[in-house]
Amino acid sequence: MLPQKMKKAITDNPKQLANLIDLVNLPSTLRDFVGQSQISHLGCFVRVWSYIKTNNLQDPKHKNVVNCDEKLKSILLGKQQVELVELPALIKLHFPKQKK
Repeated sequence: MLPQKMKKAITDNPKQLANLIDLVNLPSTLRDFVGQSQISHLGCFVRVWSYIKTNNLQDPKHKNVVNCDEKLKSILLGKQQVELVELPALIKLHFPKQKK
């Protein structure tokens, strides 16, 4: 069962939801990281997040900061550290612009 806020977001803006779940061809850097040639925005974010959790890349003192290893740097513009709020925007840069 979906929370009320999520139901409202889906019914108010179905195009935005479609953009998150539509499969997209990935550029080579992201394709190498994810291991697939096509994935959705949401699926890509989930893969990156699980990589961060699996490899314990969250800063132990500041949980909202990710310490990037070399593999993660390759898709996050070479940044040494990234705040969690920046992650979606940095990942979105790899996806083609949506037509309006």
